[in-house]
Amino acid sequence: MSVQTDRAETRGGPTPLDPALLRLGGVLSLAAVLAGLDATVVSVGIDAVAHDLGGPLSDLQWVSTGYLLAISIVMPLSGWASERFGAKAMWLTSVALFVAGSVLCGFAWSVPALISFRVVQGIGGGMMQPIGQSILAQAAGPDQLARIVGVLVMPVLFAPVIGPVLGGVIVQGLDWRWMFFVNVPIGLLTLLIALRVVPKDRSGPRGQARLDRLGLGLLSPGLAAVVFGLSAIGEHGAGSPFAIVPLASSVLLLCGYVVHALSTKETPLIDVRLFARRRFTAATTNSFLLGATLYGSMLILPLYFQQVEHKGAIEAGFSLAPQALGAAAISYFAGRLTTRIGPRAVILVGIGLSLAGTLPLVGLGSGLPRWVMLVALAVRGVGIGATMAPGMAAVYGSVERHQVPRAASALNVMNRIGGSIGTAALALILQAELDQQPSNPAVAYGHTFAWALALSVLPLLPALAFPGRNQK
Repeated sequence: MSVQTDRAETRGGPTPLDPALLRLGGVLSLAAVLAGLDATVVSVGIDAVAHDLGGPLSDLQWVSTGYLLAISIVMPLSGWASERFGAKAMWLTSVALFVAGSVLCGFAWSVPALISFRVVQGIGGGMMQPIGQSILAQAAGPDQLARIVGVLVMPVLFAPVIGPVLGGVIVQGLDWRWMFFVNVPIGLLTLLIALRVVPKDRSGPRGQARLDRLGLGLLSPGLAAVVFGLSAIGEHGAGSPFAIVPLASSVLLLCGYVVHALSTKETPLIDVRLFARRRFTAATTNSFLLGATLYGSMLILPLYFQQVEHKGAIEAGFSLAPQALGAAAISYFAGRLTTRIGPRAVILVGIGLSLAGTLPLVGLGSGLPRWVMLVALAVRGVGIGATMAPGMAAVYGSVERHQVPRAASALNVMNRIGGSIGTAALALILQAELDQQPSNPAVAYGHTFAWALALSVLPLLPALAFPGRNQK
C-alpha cells in the first residue's frame, strides 16, 4: 500500500485520483465530446447543405439517420472487437475512422456522397464511446470509477449546448463544410495524445475471440430497424408502413437474438445472461430510461426556443446552458457521494430533482416567467447529472473485469434505444399537440412536457433496485 493511500485513509477521506487516470479519462472523453458535438452541429446546418447541394429535405434527413443507423449497427460489435484486436487498437481505429469520415463529409460533392461519408463517421462514432468507457472502467476499477466518471462527464454534458452555437457560427460566418472540417484538428490531436496516454491491454488482444456471426445477423439489423422505424414515426406517423414494418421486424430480430444468446455455447455479442444480475439490470434499465428522458427533451427544448420564442440557433443553444451547467456542476460531487454512500440514494435524489425541474415546464402555456424557466432547467440539469455517474459506475462495478467490454456494449445499446424511443414518442406527442393548438404553440409544448414529466418518473422503478451500499 502506498504512503499516499495510507495518509488518505488516516484522514478518513478518499484516495486522490491518480493523475495518469485523469489524463486517460481526459483523452477518452475528448473523443466522446467530438461525437456529441458532431451530432448537434450538423442538425443546425441541414438547410445550408440543401441549398448548396440541391437535395430535397426528404433525402437530407438521411444525413442524420444514416449516421444513427451506422452507430446502431456497429455498437454491438465493440465488445468483441476489443477482445479480438485489443481495446486500444480498436479505439484508435474508431477515432481515425471518425476523422476520415469528417474529411470526406467536408469534401462531399452530392447528397448521396455526404450520406455515405456520414455512415463512415457513424462506424467510428459507434465504437468510440463503448470502447472508451471499457478502457476507463478497467483502468479505474470499481472503487474509483464513480469519481473519475463524475469528473470527466462534465465536458461531455456541454456538447448539446456548444453544438448548436458552434453550428450557427459556422453556417453564418463560414461554410457548412466546416461543420465537418472542425473535427479534424481535434481528432488528430486526440490520436497523438492517445498514442502516449492510453495503455496497452494488460492481457493483450485475445486473438482467439470468435465473432458471433448469427448474433450479428440478428442484433445489428434489429437495432437498425428500431432506429429507422422510430425515425420514420416523426416523418410519416405511427400508423405508416414505413414505421410499422421496421418496428415489427425489429421485434422479431431482437427476440431471435435473445433466444440465440441464451442457447449458444459461444460467447454472444452481448451476453444477455448479465441481466440476471440485479445491479446490472437496474443500471442498464436506468440508462435506457434516462436516455429516453434526456434525448427526448433535447429535441423539444431547442424547438420551443426557436418556434415559440423565435430565437436563432445560437440563442437557442445558449438558452440550454442552465441545464448543462447544472449537470456539469453536480457530476463531480455525485461521483464522490456514490463512492461513500452507494448509488441508490444519489440516483433517487437526482431523479427527484429532475422531476422538480421538469414540473414548471408543464406551465409553458400560462406565461411562465423567464427566470423561473431558467432556474427549472438548472435544477433539471442537476438531477440528470446526479444520475449519470452513479449509474455508469454501477454497471461496470457489477461485472468481472473480463466482462467489461461486453457490458459497455449493452449499456450503450440500451441508452441508444431509449434515446430513440423517447425522441420519437415526444416528437409524435408534440406534433399532435401542435395540430390541436395551432394558434397557441406554447400550450402544446407545455402539454408535451407533461408527458416528459411522466417519462421522468419511470427511472424511479429501477433506481429502487440499486444497492444502498457499494456491494455487488
